[in-house]
Amino acid sequence: MKIWAVGACWPVRDGVELDLVAAGWAALTSAHTGHEGHETLRLTELGVHCLAEARRLNRRALSAHDALAARMTRELLLAGRVVWRELSLRAQGQGQGEGEAGAEAQGQHDPDAEFLLAPQTLAAAVPKPQWRVARPDVFSVRNTSVEDYLHPVVHEIKVSRADLLSDLRHAAKRDSYQWLCSECYYVFPVGVAEAAEIPEAFGVWVLHGAVEDGRLELLRPARHKPCKLPFAVWLALAKATPARLDEDPAQRQLASSSEGDTT
Repeated sequence: MKIWAVGACWPVRDGVELDLVAAGWAALTSAHTGHEGHETLRLTELGVHCLAEARRLNRRALSAHDALAARMTRELLLAGRVVWRELSLRAQGQGQGEGEAGAEAQGQHDPDAEFLLAPQTLAAAVPKPQWRVARPDVFSVRNTSVEDYLHPVVHEIKVSRADLLSDLRHAAKRDSYQWLCSECYYVFPVGVAEAAEIPEAFGVWVLHGAVEDGRLELLRPARHKPCKLPFAVWLALAKATPARLDEDPAQRQLASSSEGDTT
């Protein structure tokens, strides 16, 4: 994309450029025929075609992801929940100190040994929390003023098996989702994966048919755990704009009622 934006640029001769030239997607122009007497790098006709095809595939995947996220958002809104999309939330993942991990792996952990450690050693042995920025596809809470009834939920949208498997390989990412909510679900079209392939703590929704009018089916409920939202999450939610239905169902009912009222 950088070469395409510039049109013809001076080569830096790194590994990426080497791969592009070797594949025939980019070509080096000699100093005798190049721009202002300098050797330049430009896209070939094959490179332009490959770039355009990659963008087409990315747009299709993105639109499918966004469409399924919008469908799940609508279902949650109709259920009376307050929903946000594309949030960036600071979340805590699970971490473990090296000494603790090694002792537990060897089955030699002594719960009384901590009383024999110096305070500095004991503090160093306690694993520090690991923080990361989590970006849940769909985040929702109940429409309630009682904190204990909020029931925050995360729905992660996956439209391809490769995307789902990539997500499942990142344990820290899954931990951050679970830290933010009481229940976490994966949502994907039917056939992408089986429920048994998803960790048991996560619920599974599948879509049968087209995104617009297909049927969403709950294959497995998520494991529920109590969760109180930290202040940082509250602040992020206050700054963000929640999703809204195109038409408010209550307003539609009022409109139909007024149309049928002849008095």
